[in-house]
Amino acid sequence: MQHNILTSIRSTKITDGCKATQVYALNSSAGADSPINAGGGESIGDKFFHHLLDRSKQSGRIKPCLVFKGFPDTKLFRRSLRLARQHAVDVHSKIVLASWLRYERREDEFVGSSAMDCCGRNLECPKASLVTGYDPESGFDNCWCFRKDNIIVDNDGGEIECSTSYGDEDDGSGSGDGGCHDMSFCIGDSDIRCNRYSIASLSKPFMAMLYGGFVESRREKVNFSLNGVSVDVMMAVEVFSRTKRLSLFANNVVVEMLSFANRFCCEEMKSACDAHLASLVFDMDDALLLIEYGLEENAYLLVAACLQVFLRELPSSMHSLSVSKLFCSVEGRDRLALVGHVSFSLYCFLSQVAMEEDMKSNTTVMLLERLGECAASGWQKQLAYHQLGVVMLERKEYKDAQQWFEAAVKEGHIYSSVGVARAKYKRGHTYSAYKMINSLISDHKPVGWMYQERALYCIGKEKTMDLVSATELDPTLSFPYKHRAVFLVEESKIEAAISEINKIIGFKISTDCLELRAWFLIAMKDYEGALRDVRAILTLDPNYKMFYGKMQGDRLVELLRPVAQQWNQADCWIQLYDNWSSVDDIGSLAVVHQMLENNPGTSILRFRQSLLLLRLNCQKVAMRSLRLARNHSSSAHERLIYEGWILYDTGHREEAIAKADESISIQRSFEAFFLKAYALADSCLDSESSKNVIDLLEEALRCPSDGLRKGQALNNLGSIYVDCEKLDLAADCYKHALNIKHTRAHQGLARVYHLQNQPKAAYDEMTKLIEKAKNNASAYEKRSEYCDRDMAKGDLSLATQLDPLRTYPYRYRAAGLHLSGSRCLVRPAHSFASGQSGSNTHLLLVLMDDHKEADAIAELSRAINFKPELQLLHLRAAFYDSMGDFVSTVRDCEAALCLDPSHAEMLELCNKAREQVTDGKLTFEEAKRWVRKIILIETEGEVEE
Repeated sequence: MQHNILTSIRSTKITDGCKATQVYALNSSAGADSPINAGGGESIGDKFFHHLLDRSKQSGRIKPCLVFKGFPDTKLFRRSLRLARQHAVDVHSKIVLASWLRYERREDEFVGSSAMDCCGRNLECPKASLVTGYDPESGFDNCWCFRKDNIIVDNDGGEIECSTSYGDEDDGSGSGDGGCHDMSFCIGDSDIRCNRYSIASLSKPFMAMLYGGFVESRREKVNFSLNGVSVDVMMAVEVFSRTKRLSLFANNVVVEMLSFANRFCCEEMKSACDAHLASLVFDMDDALLLIEYGLEENAYLLVAACLQVFLRELPSSMHSLSVSKLFCSVEGRDRLALVGHVSFSLYCFLSQVAMEEDMKSNTTVMLLERLGECAASGWQKQLAYHQLGVVMLERKEYKDAQQWFEAAVKEGHIYSSVGVARAKYKRGHTYSAYKMINSLISDHKPVGWMYQERALYCIGKEKTMDLVSATELDPTLSFPYKHRAVFLVEESKIEAAISEINKIIGFKISTDCLELRAWFLIAMKDYEGALRDVRAILTLDPNYKMFYGKMQGDRLVELLRPVAQQWNQADCWIQLYDNWSSVDDIGSLAVVHQMLENNPGTSILRFRQSLLLLRLNCQKVAMRSLRLARNHSSSAHERLIYEGWILYDTGHREEAIAKADESISIQRSFEAFFLKAYALADSCLDSESSKNVIDLLEEALRCPSDGLRKGQALNNLGSIYVDCEKLDLAADCYKHALNIKHTRAHQGLARVYHLQNQPKAAYDEMTKLIEKAKNNASAYEKRSEYCDRDMAKGDLSLATQLDPLRTYPYRYRAAGLHLSGSRCLVRPAHSFASGQSGSNTHLLLVLMDDHKEADAIAELSRAINFKPELQLLHLRAAFYDSMGDFVSTVRDCEAALCLDPSHAEMLELCNKAREQVTDGKLTFEEAKRWVRKIILIETEGEVEE
């Protein structure tokens, strides 16, 4: 049976699956392959990227968040969200941004935590979000919920008595206090005794009635029976008029008091009732009960509190019909708008959640329609219309998709022209789609995804050439590799196909590429290799379906297991050691997956899995494994360790150290000491701190553990010794680590030899690492530091081929180009390329040869086009500064500062360049002409002034 199914799989038409991947690359989940970023890109090439970030200051802080949403590094998006929340002023913005932050880290929460639980910081605290006002300095402080000095004082306590301090009865002018009970309101048979002045002080209407020219001002009894006010509410109003307190009243009475306050314009009482009712909202039941009252009575805080629950409970809260109707319908949006709770950021958040939940649902469409209605500025309309186009394309409503993409293009969203082309292609207008992309390439500086997109609309040699160009311009695009691999398979060159797909898997792991390689391996009857890849896929996505979504991945594991080598748990440990020492992270993932299949409750294996996933830059999946490790912990001290790692990985370093200390107080263990040492080392270490880290790592090594973890501890200890200039001790650590097969220690030992002025020994040590490691791009990069320039260039060229995402080689080559064209050099190019420069690094470049300078900028731009990294932007800004192109310098600096707002050197360089632009050396009009010239050069070649 298994043989028949595997034979059928081997005969599958692989090209069909490869084509499907390209068609659906418009989906926002397609990552770097997507030519249309549903997160809100609005530009072509890196120059427009900078323009977008620069303009973001004028458009509110939500715009950078949406820009970074399209970046593979989720930390940038989360940091921009935190910054936006930190600077939020009004309650509405605070609840939206705090809820969005909570949604982004919802999977990081411990089991048993509720959506309304406070994480301890003002930024996300649900109570702090309901406090209006602007205090950015307190954003990252501990909130009142977690402060040890938080003493709650009951200001409403005590028995309420009739005050006798009002003095004589007022003379009617409104200036006196009056007696305690000098009038009454009659409701039915009841008289509610009141203080005239206290009631009059509630609002202007009461003041006019009781002290103005109305008959009530001369009466001790006022008939209130026909106003629909109950006795209980009037009694409560009387008490509030004197005490300004609400704590003694039942909640239903406060609700009626809110209505009373609205009817009679009692603003102070309305605010008090609003705040009191808002404080009662803790969960979905409360919010569903009180939201209608809030909307009907225009209670801003109460509606905010209810909305906060709905937003923090996403996506499950949208399953409630009333919540869905409130957010999705035009009527619901209008009701929210009347209370001041509609914004573009609200519907951005809602539509993002809906798209992640179900891209094709009617809910998603309606939320995006509301987003479009909230859009005011051009970029907001671009985003809304573009996303509607993406969703309609997914729903196969191609005519509507084309219309929405065209609307986005009309608003200036150039990327959406690709959506227009894709929709036309799906409607059968292939040539028209081809012409559109061809025009895009002609009119703008080409980037990789343009050629990839055009390849979809042509065949044969032209298609092949476009995909080659796509890879040259952006080697991180996976589709060209997949297409070439499939083409080789069709020519029966399966080994060459595997070699081609290995190129992308070597630096960018993804389920679709692993699945394609699994197909090839099955075709070669390499079932063990195929099983390895399927297990790696299921580690990344446990619910992954193979072969166009027709077969569950675990079903394929069942089919492959009998025809692959069988390992028991001891064999698995041996395999794990071998893979770990050969730096085969995918192989290690597969082994751990099998070990967990045999023993799913082992938390230490989940932890190892998370470490491997972090190495492969799969942060979200790594966090999931870490949470599972925590949830499967068999003891309190072990659970505290994994909670500490979760806190550390989410930016809470001090809390992580506290968890480690708590774990150590229960039981001394390797992992607890290692966690504390790792967290302490993540800062600028002085001699005392370094000694503490060394002591902690030595304590860890005295505790029981396996060789894999002890190798890492020894490697880390060696690094600390190097920093402390204790090179002999460092060498001993690295050699000890190598004895237990921790292969990465070769790199540390090479560093020691280099510092001991033994370059050949350092080079040889890195050569050993290259020979042992399967993933050795970093080893080639590091070895380049220990050889002459020509050999270094060869190693860095290999490093770029193996992993184009490593940016050091581009920086080195750019600095090398500068060196060859320079007549005066302040510092060695190599140290500058390493990013190890001190302050004022932009002064490095002087008296340049213009041609070489342009080549250096081109080398940096090559990488920036697909990876706008801070160091790349910093170096290019320095080149521009040396050329006197201060407008471009400012552009690159501001883009870099969006990635790291506190970068001191970048701030200094940016401020200097701005002074050059604004102090009369370059007028605003000259700057505009210079920018136009740069764009023309990049798109058409050199032009004369």
